[in-house]
Amino acid sequence: MASSSKSASFSQQEINELQTTYEQGGLSKFATQIVKKLNEIENAELNIAVTGNSGAGKSTFINAMRGLRARDKAAAKTGINETTMERTSYKHPDFPNVSFWDLPGVGTTTFPMKDYVSKMEFTTYDFFIIISQNRFTENDAKVAKEIQNLGKKFYFVRSQIDNTIHSLEMEGADFDRMRELAELKEKISCGLTKEGISEPIIFLISSFSLNEFDFPQLKETLLNNLDEIKRAILLMSLPSTTVKIVEQKRAQLKKRIWMLATASAAVGAVPIPGLSFAVDLGILVTAIIDFRKILCMDDASLQRLANVAKKPVEFLKAEVTTPLLGEINAEFVKQMLVRTGFVAVSVVEEALDFIPVIGSIFGAVSSFGMTYKLLTDVLDELVENAQRVVNVAFATDPSHRQ
Repeated sequence: MASSSKSASFSQQEINELQTTYEQGGLSKFATQIVKKLNEIENAELNIAVTGNSGAGKSTFINAMRGLRARDKAAAKTGINETTMERTSYKHPDFPNVSFWDLPGVGTTTFPMKDYVSKMEFTTYDFFIIISQNRFTENDAKVAKEIQNLGKKFYFVRSQIDNTIHSLEMEGADFDRMRELAELKEKISCGLTKEGISEPIIFLISSFSLNEFDFPQLKETLLNNLDEIKRAILLMSLPSTTVKIVEQKRAQLKKRIWMLATASAAVGAVPIPGLSFAVDLGILVTAIIDFRKILCMDDASLQRLANVAKKPVEFLKAEVTTPLLGEINAEFVKQMLVRTGFVAVSVVEEALDFIPVIGSIFGAVSSFGMTYKLLTDVLDELVENAQRVVNVAFATDPSHRQ
């Protein structure tokens, strides 16, 4: 049996149960379990709390994580004073199950610490970002301790680091950027340790430079500290600003392809002239549209990426050579399936390795094999185009390939 890491959020126990389901209930019940897991992935929620005092850069950070600018319609408002003292939810424009919660600062007479945890509903968040544009305070440390008591992850983010570095650079000719950053992080760590925070996790970022300073490391750390399903949700929602993110998305989507192919082949009811099997075209249409959106290759995502890169969207679109950015409908998918033609067994062997029982149900040359190959080809084509877009969008950024 394959490990759960290769089977897109199925535990080893669930893999065993799938085999038993097929042996006892046949293909119908087996397919039902696959669809159930796909729905679980689709409907899972991720709630991220962002806390810190007014002016710390919370709104700008929330916008950056969603690929938005302050002027965009769904953006969190920036540059204004905190007046409501209420937590505010900002959903991702394409993935509404990903929510960033802007929490007001703590420690004022209006909002004492003793009321903060309950009124901000700390138990509802998956992890916390504690932001400061200057030094972290005693209140920041108190918030961290409360989060720690709940057994949840928290990360300290020092924002506007580009301004800090620029100011330091202006002070002397012997400026060493890496040394200054290391010393600043060490100073922050010592201050938080004195406040009782053991081994604080600290990132120095600029929310206007998603590929610079510690922003890439921050995103990587957040992904690594989530369970399989929530890691996938966060990864899918991240702007594709580096080739590495695109490749991570490819790996995650590749895990999902065998499930989509199984569901399509198992519940398929549409015979296609020229093919000897039936598939569920609706599943394939939805999958291709989702792949495109996740890889930031739809019109709205390309526009947001162009905004972040400060380049014309036409400049990015000039790198796109795939017809997959056009209208995706049942007729389009039918034509793709007919063109796919014969499938070599080697193309599908890796999918059959995920859950061996699939091989006994479908075999390699079948509706499963054809739909698996189709979605694999679609994914590879979109990824190649996405990589070219990223390379031209961030060509002046030496870290864009990270």
